[in-house]
Amino acid sequence: MRRPSPIRRPFAAVALLAALFSLVSGLLLAGAGPAAAHAALTGSDPQDGAVVATAPKEVTLTFSEAIAVGDGSIRVLDPSSKRADTGVEPKDLSDGSTVRYGVELLPGLPDGTYTVAWQAISADSHPISGAFTFSIGAPSETAVALPSEEVGGGAVGAVYGIARYIAYAGFILLVGGAAFVLGCWPRGATARPMQRLVVRGWITLTAATLAMLLLRNPYTGSGKFADAFDLTGLQAVLDTKPGAALVSRLLLLGAAALFIAVLFGTYARREDAVEKRDLTFGLAVGGGVVAAGIAATWAMSEHASTGIQAGIAMPVDVLHLLAVAAWLGGLVALLVALYRTPDIGSEAVRRFSRVAFGSVLVLAATGIYQSWRQVGSWSALTGTRYGQLLIVKVVLIVLLLAVAWFSRRWTGRLTDAATASGAFVASEPSERAAETVKTADDVAPERAAQLARQQAALAATEKKRVRDADAERSGLRRSVLAEAAIAVVLLAVTTVLTSTEPGRTEEEAKGASTAATAPAPSGPVNLSMPFDTGGRSGKGTVRMDIDPGRSGANELHVWIDGSDGKPMDVPELKVALTLEAQEIGPLPVAPDRLAEGHWSASNVQIPMAGEWKVDVTVRTSDIDQVTVDKTVKIG
Repeated sequence: MRRPSPIRRPFAAVALLAALFSLVSGLLLAGAGPAAAHAALTGSDPQDGAVVATAPKEVTLTFSEAIAVGDGSIRVLDPSSKRADTGVEPKDLSDGSTVRYGVELLPGLPDGTYTVAWQAISADSHPISGAFTFSIGAPSETAVALPSEEVGGGAVGAVYGIARYIAYAGFILLVGGAAFVLGCWPRGATARPMQRLVVRGWITLTAATLAMLLLRNPYTGSGKFADAFDLTGLQAVLDTKPGAALVSRLLLLGAAALFIAVLFGTYARREDAVEKRDLTFGLAVGGGVVAAGIAATWAMSEHASTGIQAGIAMPVDVLHLLAVAAWLGGLVALLVALYRTPDIGSEAVRRFSRVAFGSVLVLAATGIYQSWRQVGSWSALTGTRYGQLLIVKVVLIVLLLAVAWFSRRWTGRLTDAATASGAFVASEPSERAAETVKTADDVAPERAAQLARQQAALAATEKKRVRDADAERSGLRRSVLAEAAIAVVLLAVTTVLTSTEPGRTEEEAKGASTAATAPAPSGPVNLSMPFDTGGRSGKGTVRMDIDPGRSGANELHVWIDGSDGKPMDVPELKVALTLEAQEIGPLPVAPDRLAEGHWSASNVQIPMAGEWKVDVTVRTSDIDQVTVDKTVKIG
């Protein structure tokens, strides 16, 4: 009877790591919003909720960072849900570091509440959207129905997010596995487990990149899977920076396929030491260029490509990704080698230990710079989702280094004696198998093949027994497996970081939004201003109430008291309002006289909140006149 093959524990380990990755990714995705907005709306004209006396000629929106817009990116809808803008592509009104876009409005718009709906692509490739309202004349009811689901959400957004996770995992396996073979264990080029690991990394990254390219159009637009094969939409994606990055990645993966073919073909068969050294150098240079190019497809289209010091941040991001791949991908390759190839020597493990140490140094340097660039302050580190995830990432790295320290201790105890013994002991059944086949010439070919399979199974079992008897190697396998488990969680957290709004941007957007929309104290505004026109009976006090004291329609009452405190009539009284910060006004107000020393004006329109200067002109005779003013905050 044919013996059952030995249990392959690496499959269980890989399945466990995959399940852990899926669990952590799911939990992190569940805590994230449907679309992580990296550019934020920091202001608009008119402002959200503002009431303007006359229809503006255009509506402008200001963002925290660069965005990509197209036809329909900014729509202005009237109370009946019809387009109130001209329908042309938004105008770029940016000036220096200020990112601003505007759309012209149709002439002769009636009074009522208008809705501004906008949708764009952030400079780091993520879709953003939002809406706000303003009113002309006076607020009114509106029939505008906006989508309840944010852009980039839904099933398409979830699948696109999963593809992002898979792409990072594939990149780490591809680059880290190939670097492990080429730099740490050249004999591993002939090992089938190593070949399968690297090839599967290439397949994973290629499939995820294709999925992201096809889903890019529905992800940033309709949210429907059917639009994945819309050729017009696909062409539009190719004209964008993220689309170009994905296409570049596919082209580089073609070069990576050639690298893999040489590594596991010509390189694996080469035996001459000088020729193999030359080929190693060529593969190292070529593979490094391809790996850096693939890493650059992320750097040129995500966080590093926008914000401060982008010219420095992009190459730093490439170094960071390569260090991650060399460390974590090499860790997975070592784990597979320890389980599936018991003939791996201690020298290969020590080489990887040195590579991992160098990778950690690069990660520390690049990580500190990236953290400063994306966070910028202690409040952003502790008070934003990005900062909190960054803290989790740092804790995981420290934990990973602690476990790696134990792995280095096991590496120091590791010797090649057990491996040599295993090879010697295992060679005996193989030789007996060969003898059995040779003496079976007179036996039926089927019986000879069966005997050979039995002897091969016995040889594999003997190898496994000797390998498991090596306490140092078993301890190293366990510690490396623990490292890999932590690395999986670290990879999931890192991937979420790439789709989370940076802490610096979030705080800047909050600050700008708060400054623009900070409400004034509730309740009417009360003013008291003494005046002196210089003539006879020219002294007195102006008292004014503005109710309710916020943007929109207000009631204005003015009382004038003489120097004796009694009501005082004057021939003329004028009021004007000016918002100097926005260059609005002066807006004249002509109050009507209600009684002796009392004037009033109804439906006084204050278009937006801010620091308003109130000018009051009092004329007490034909030649005696004075203007007094006071600045008040109206919300």
